[in-house]
Formats: sequence, C-alpha cells, structure tokens
Amino acid sequence: MAERRPASLRRRLILWLTLGTLAIGLVALADTRAEALRTARDVSDRVLAGSAMAIAERASIGASGGVEIAIPFSALDMLSSVAQDQVFYRVDGPGGFLTGYEDLPPAPGVMRDSPAFADDRFLGTAIRKATVLRELTGGGDVLPVTVTVAESTRARDGLAASILARSALRIAGLIAAAAVVVWVAATIALRPLDRLSAALADRAPHDLTPIESDAPAELRPVLVALNGFLARLKESTLALQNFAGNANHQIRTPLAVARTRIGLALREPGGTEALEKADQALVRAERVLSQLLLLARVQATGTGPELRAADVSALARGVVEEALPEAIRLGMDLGFEGPPGLVARTDEVLLQELVRNLVGNALAHCPAGTEVTVRLEATERGPRLSVTDNGPPLGPEGVERLRQRLRAGAGGGQVRTGPHGLGLPIVAEIARALALDLALGPGPDGRGLSVRVEASELGR
Repeated sequence: MAERRPASLRRRLILWLTLGTLAIGLVALADTRAEALRTARDVSDRVLAGSAMAIAERASIGASGGVEIAIPFSALDMLSSVAQDQVFYRVDGPGGFLTGYEDLPPAPGVMRDSPAFADDRFLGTAIRKATVLRELTGGGDVLPVTVTVAESTRARDGLAASILARSALRIAGLIAAAAVVVWVAATIALRPLDRLSAALADRAPHDLTPIESDAPAELRPVLVALNGFLARLKESTLALQNFAGNANHQIRTPLAVARTRIGLALREPGGTEALEKADQALVRAERVLSQLLLLARVQATGTGPELRAADVSALARGVVEEALPEAIRLGMDLGFEGPPGLVARTDEVLLQELVRNLVGNALAHCPAGTEVTVRLEATERGPRLSVTDNGPPLGPEGVERLRQRLRAGAGGGQVRTGPHGLGLPIVAEIARALALDLALGPGPDGRGLSVRVEASELGR
C-alpha cells in the first residue's frame, strides 16, 4: 500500500482561499447578471419610449374632426440594431384601433405623463413594449391617442450577455490574481517554518540544546513544546549514560569479587559442585550485564563513533585466539581465514565487540564438533567479515525468526534475552553505528548459520 502523502499547508491555504474567492465571484457574477439585465432593459425602455413619443407627436386632428397620424420612419429606425430585432407598433384613437398591428395589445397601466412598459410574447417572439398616452384638444373635445411600440429582445439579451461575459472575465482574472497573491503570501508567511525545519535537519543527532529561532507568534507554542521535549530527552539520555557508567563500576565490581572468592574456595579442599555451578552462573550473569551495558551505551549515544584506520585482520584474529580456549573446552573447531594486514576505517572497540558477540553466539548455541570459521575478505567496498558455523540446520523459519529479532532490536527498543541471547541484537546495533550492512542466512549446505557484515553503500 502506497504511503499517504502528507497534506500541504500551502496547498490547503491556496485551495480554501481560492474556493472562498470563487464563491464571492459567483455571487458577484449573479449580481452582475441581474444588473446587466436591468441596464439593458432600461436602455431598451428609453429607446422604446422615445420611439412611441415620436409617433405620438405626429398625431393631429383632421378637418373631419377625427384623429390623423403619419408614422415617421425615423421613429422606427431608431429601434434598428445589429441583432436585427423585429419592430411592431400600434396606434389607438378615441374610437379604438387606428393603424399598426391590431393583435398587439397595449401595455397596461399607461398614464398621461408616464409611459407603461411590459414584457410579452407576440407572433411567437419575446418582446418588450412601451405604451404612451397623448391627448389632443380641438373643438372643445379631448381626444386620447395611445401609441404602443414593441421590439423583440434579441438586442437587449445580447447586451446583457456582453456585459456578463466581460464581468466574468474580470472576475476570473481577479480569482487567478488572488490565487497568485495567496501563493506568494503563503510562501513568505511559511518561510520561518522552512527555516525552523532546516535548522532541525542540520542538527547533529546528539545536539539536544534548545532551538533558537525567530519564529512568529503562531509558531512559538510549537517551539516551546519542542524545546521542552528536547530538555526531557536530554535528561533521559544523560540518565541512561550515567546508568551505563555507574553500572560498569557498581555491578561488575561485586561480580568480580564474588568470582574471586568462589575461585579461592575451589582451590581449597572440599570444593563442591555447587560452587562450580555458582561460578558458571556468575560468569553468565557478568556476560549478560556486560552485553546490556554495551547495548545501552551504543543506543544512548547519538554521535557516530570516531573512525580510525585499524588492522581488521589482526583484530579478528585476536578475537579468535581469545575465544579458542573456550572453543576447545566445548569441543568445537574455531578457526580464522583471511589475508593479513587488511586495514579499514572503523572503531576498534565496537568492531571487536561485534566479532566477539558473533563468535560467542556460535559457541553458545552450537553442539560439540561444530566448525566455526571467522572469514575475512577484501571487496570493493572494503573488508567483508563473516562468522559461519555448520551446526544443526535452522531452516527458513528459524533464519526468518533471527532476522525479525534483529529488526525488533532496531531503534533502541527494549531487547529481551531469548534462545540466542543478546549477541545478535548487539551486533545489529554496532553494525548500525558503524554504517555496516548486516546479512544473515544459512551456513554451507544449508546447515548452521552465516552472519556477514560489510561496509554499507550509504556509509562509503
């Protein structure tokens, strides 16, 4: 399953602010549309009213006393547009319809000084119409004349759409500009966080001093909490280091004294088997405590060991010679293979303890007659060291359990003793500290165990 990508604060700010701007833009666009329709309608109404008034002005009382009217071409021509709107008119006198489109109804609510407007449909076309009222006086009579002028709404709708389109382009430009401004503002605002992250990334693993940063007020609580955590971590690390140092004197010294007294008792006549078993138990206890102290020391120190040129061949051969008496006592064949004078940059103490734990693990868990070989080879990366035995087959499941045990010990977690003691977890911790690759698999012909360490690609 792919690792979930962490959320970006910058992207989140840009997303929500852009969505907010877009929502405001949509509201503004809706208001602009209503205003555009209203503006287009007002312009159309003024033209319609002007056209109707021009026609009404040409109405007069004829010699017969009736209403006569001449439709001026200019009155209808002012309604012409690029949209090729259709124009309709109707004139009514005191007796009713005079000329024009008889089926065109006047707009309701017309008054003498106020034209009336209405939207309607005529001949299957949406129209806007205006009706004006003019009263003619002659012979003591008042003759009302109403003029209705209508046109289709294509021009009006086109004007509204044009206004709306220009407004939409302006709003889209504003939204894009706002997104850019938000991006720049978010980048500038998050620079203190980037500087804080860089300062943390550049810190050495052992540097637990408080972080000094010009963080803004919003980041101060995080910085205070982080400094508090570093202070508590420093106290815990110092306590662990003090424990490792004190335990070296306070625990190992009494054990050494007890062993000395048991040794003296064994030299005297009447030494019992119980004393021998007690001595063996103390030896095991001292070894376990030594391993625990070493493991705690390796896990507690945040700095990498100081690497110096060392004769790895002499170091590995020395460990084999040191363990040879124990191997003979257990009836095992312990040997060393490798070229002399093989030099590498390493920590002699840690590497020696690594080899000692691998050899001790093989001697402790293999039966008599097992061949244990410490082999050293020269490779492009550097020396490759392996400890191999031909003990009983572990099988794939057994090898996998040991690999899981090595992984379980990573990260400084608590390591419990088990069938293979603390040797392998300590080897894993030392290999990690020295930037070594650790490989584990079955021995020759599928028997026993083979553990190999060599320089890591990252550590070269």
